[in-house]
Amino acid sequence: MTANDRLRDVTFVNGLQQCVHCGLCLPACPTYHVFHTEMDAPRGRLALMAAASEGRIPLEGALRTHLDRCLGCRACETVCPSGVPYGALLETARLAIEEERTQSPAERLVRFLALRALLPRVDRLRHVARLTRGLQQIGLLALARHLPPSLERLRHMVALLPPTISTQFTAPGVYPARGKRRGRVAFFVGCVQEALLAHVNAATVRVLQRNGYEVHVVPGQTCCGAVAYHVGDEATALELARRNVAAFAGEYEAIINNAGGCGAMLKEYAKLLGDDRAREFAARVQDVTEFLAEHLHRPPAKPVAGRVTYVDSCHLRHAQRVVEPPRRLLAAIPGLELVELSRPDHCCGSAGVYNILHPETAEAILDAKMADVAQTRATFVATTNTGCYLQLLHGVRRWALDARVVHVVELLDMAYEAQGETP
Repeated sequence: MTANDRLRDVTFVNGLQQCVHCGLCLPACPTYHVFHTEMDAPRGRLALMAAASEGRIPLEGALRTHLDRCLGCRACETVCPSGVPYGALLETARLAIEEERTQSPAERLVRFLALRALLPRVDRLRHVARLTRGLQQIGLLALARHLPPSLERLRHMVALLPPTISTQFTAPGVYPARGKRRGRVAFFVGCVQEALLAHVNAATVRVLQRNGYEVHVVPGQTCCGAVAYHVGDEATALELARRNVAAFAGEYEAIINNAGGCGAMLKEYAKLLGDDRAREFAARVQDVTEFLAEHLHRPPAKPVAGRVTYVDSCHLRHAQRVVEPPRRLLAAIPGLELVELSRPDHCCGSAGVYNILHPETAEAILDAKMADVAQTRATFVATTNTGCYLQLLHGVRRWALDARVVHVVELLDMAYEAQGETP
């Protein structure tokens, strides 16, 4: 499909026409709060998309500039009274731009290495994680703060790394249920999640086991394809989607993931691939908090003392519309006091690779989030997404807060350990 075909497709045009220009999306948009310009809010970006669709402006220039600045957090969809499918429109426009744009040789090389050689290969990512941990242990990564301004993105990437990278990887295989067997589920380990936050995956498996589920970590699974799709590499995203659908073809009660961004992409496979196998796959995908909120057969009985605030993953809240389940799980842990943020619907600035590509804007958005976190005086900052976790770790260090960043399942795992139920 050509760029013009995408922008003139009836579904795309009809989606644009749903906007009634009411402006309710402006206060919900993080980049509008940073730039204070109409073109950096959903309404303005939709106007640019409409102009490009009608041939009044080129794909390069203003359209690309302002779409590049968009986080894709989809908070605008939640508040839109007309149901504008902003996320789908944004992805279509970005795909059209990429089809018309000429990439430099250096960019083609970086994309090949990241999107095709690294992210789809969990085994390679594990090796990178081990190497990175070694560099951390001998202090070489600490030197990154002295890199010159020309290497700002690399310096920011290093700043986003967790202080200690876990190598407690979750190998393919079957992890038996503990206690009464309730069923069997498959677990999607992810790519960056498994490389940088392997301890979260391990905690996820343990919590599912303790609630009576046999957990299958299936071989052959790969990256969800979200990063490739969001940067306009549709071919790679579709290839990864097909590989995952084939890998998870067994009989499972659910396909569990623990990253909001990955889950949103996995649930989109039905639309992306458009076949019965993809639809059946997508129908079984559940976020771990979504699943456990309905299947917490063994609620933790021992307390975890502390004050927790929950930072929503944008793609869990706005794309998957999973809002209450993580909060219900946190409320089920004795000893924890849950304190809400004043703006739980606002992005933290991570947005996939946005905080690497646009570090200054991401930092401004992060600072607004951390100011909100600081006023809760939380000892735990809980979230449900890989990028959010890493961004919040960076934010806690940047703001020198006395708080620990955790995934919701980590707190559940801690509560079970307090009961003396370590595997």
